[in-house]
Amino acid sequence: MNKFKLSALALSVAFVLTACNSDDGKAGKDGVVGEAGAPGVDGSNGVDGIDGSVGRLTRIATVPEGAEVTGLFLTDEGDLFFNVQHPSDANTQVDAVNGKPFNTGTVGVLRGVNFNDLPDNLADSPVPGTEMERQTVMSAVGEYQILGQTNDVFEGLPSGLGVIHNIVSGEKVVESNTPDFNGFIPTNDGEGYLFSNWESYPGGVSRMKIKKDSFGKWSVLEAMMVNFDQVAGTAANCFGSVSPWGTPLTSEEWIVRSSLETTTDASWNDPEDTSTDGIEAMTAPDFPNPYRYGYIAEITKPTEAEPVVVKHYTIGRYEHENSVVMPDRKTVYSSQDDTGGVLFKFIADNPEDLSSGTLYGAKLTQDAGSTEPSTTGFDVSWVALASASNATIEAWISEYDGIDTSDYVEGQTSYMTMADVEAWASGDATYPSVENGGSAVTAGQAMDDRAAFLESRQAARLKGATAEWRKLEGLSINQDRAIEAVEGVDAVAGEEVTRAYLYMGIADIDKTLIDDEGDIQLSARVKDCGGVYRAKLEENYDLARIEPVIMGGTYRSSLDGAERCDVNQLSQPDNVIVMKDGRILIGEDGFQENNTLWMYAPE
Repeated sequence: MNKFKLSALALSVAFVLTACNSDDGKAGKDGVVGEAGAPGVDGSNGVDGIDGSVGRLTRIATVPEGAEVTGLFLTDEGDLFFNVQHPSDANTQVDAVNGKPFNTGTVGVLRGVNFNDLPDNLADSPVPGTEMERQTVMSAVGEYQILGQTNDVFEGLPSGLGVIHNIVSGEKVVESNTPDFNGFIPTNDGEGYLFSNWESYPGGVSRMKIKKDSFGKWSVLEAMMVNFDQVAGTAANCFGSVSPWGTPLTSEEWIVRSSLETTTDASWNDPEDTSTDGIEAMTAPDFPNPYRYGYIAEITKPTEAEPVVVKHYTIGRYEHENSVVMPDRKTVYSSQDDTGGVLFKFIADNPEDLSSGTLYGAKLTQDAGSTEPSTTGFDVSWVALASASNATIEAWISEYDGIDTSDYVEGQTSYMTMADVEAWASGDATYPSVENGGSAVTAGQAMDDRAAFLESRQAARLKGATAEWRKLEGLSINQDRAIEAVEGVDAVAGEEVTRAYLYMGIADIDKTLIDDEGDIQLSARVKDCGGVYRAKLEENYDLARIEPVIMGGTYRSSLDGAERCDVNQLSQPDNVIVMKDGRILIGEDGFQENNTLWMYAPE
């Protein structure tokens, strides 16, 4: 974090003493006027003061108890959408604007304010103090309007918002309380389709057709849950983005069920394991193939009656938090939200077509002799993993479709092993002679590149990429600023932009980041608070350097001596959005009583 210290101003204070009520004294004689002195030498100009808006966190809004700030999305017209994810069901206070309590998953918008035309300085929204303030959305500007909540019915959606069904029978499986990413696809001024992720197990994506009136109030005209049946359903839809060509990209996160030391959990098809019950309920009577989940899914034809979903296996399988496509329409950066995660890059063979290309993992080199999170940066190089197409990878995935609980053998696995990935990373010609219980990969089988795309974390780590990030969260650029900075195209009218950045939220600086091992070795000073990093966009939208922007702050409680995150600073940032003027919006998913939506003006 860049700390800005204002110089102390020397103030000359004149004290006027009032005389007591006594007799007036006699008037003195006039003195002789002396000669005028020579003019003094002009003093040097003082140093310009620091812009009060730079480096300042502004509390834009807070969300109700128990909730995270999710789904930040800023439209070209300046409308800011964000969600209230899993608030406490004990919240009973009816919001005055919406006439509803915030006691379930909520999708909404701050109406009556243009976030593309905000003043440099805003007054902070207060830290909630009363019970009413703690149970509602408080904002510094605009009014928060609820667009929809879990189970709300609309024209075209009688089964309810956020409700997920079995692929075959149509039976209800989940009523999701966890809306996440929002992406708005405009069809006219003040009108379009709002896509929202529902981060449950299984998960889904809703589409609401919405329209804004002349007073800034939005109406939902119709709604639907996007059909994922043709790609075997979806799960844990976390954050996302909208591609430069106008298609929502939704991220499947925590369904992967692998760890830093292993490939896909061998107990996936254990009949005694209940952790997969939700996804099994979605695919029943078929048993779910784990390799069909954990990807970036593109919703094509987003404004048509039936949008078409395409899972891009090419971008890799891991706990996806967010992917963002660069203005070249080929380069994609993706974050892995896990302990021991990787920052990935994918470069498509052709613009606007993510179905084939090459996957890379980032190798980080930490600044020598530096461990302080707020000042330590990293040089970045890229390790090429493999090239493939969706069609090729889907053929590998389909080999695991027939595996179910009858194939489970205790102590073995029906899926890829670490030995398989190690053999691939070593350049072996065939798979090793390791006994797998019912696996599609057999000993002596010719080696292929499935490891890079089905077990991407292990593939990247064994090839030398850095697998040490902890809860790497939202990624964001401003497309217009990036185009001008990288390509020299005047996309930002009236402003010369020479630098543009990819911003990255990281929820906490903990575990693999502070274990004194590997490529990243930071101090634990703000381990539970997290922060925001940025990487300058270089030629061809490459990233060569990652540096901290702002870190959370801690204090030590006088009551129990525990170190806690300061309520007036960041606490576990999640979503980040870059505004047109370069400021960034940051949503928290921390453990504060009321999580905050912040605005920050970087240096």
